[in-house]
Amino acid sequence: MEKVPHQTNAVLIGKKPVMNYVLAIVRLFNQEGVDEVIVRARGGNIYKAVDAIETTKNLFIKNLKIKKFDINSEEMEDDKGTKRRVSSVEIVIYKE
Repeated sequence: MEKVPHQTNAVLIGKKPVMNYVLAIVRLFNQEGVDEVIVRARGGNIYKAVDAIETTKNLFIKNLKIKKFDINSEEMEDDKGTKRRVSSVEIVIYKE
């Protein structure tokens, strides 16, 4: 996944609890009024992206659908200069 500037309808999954991302998704749909939300995650946080979308669907927005699901891997360099491959996912969701 190439570096993309932060979009106002994107949720970037990181180290916070899953519920933080669920609330971010719900806020984007309900308060900001966006048509679709892009959920992005890398490496060990990919499961949180899936959990956030499923929790949003099960608890808050029943008619949530997946528009696009992209998987990728990229080569990254750690602090010591060692290169490694990291998986990434981008899931675009919308309300039906």
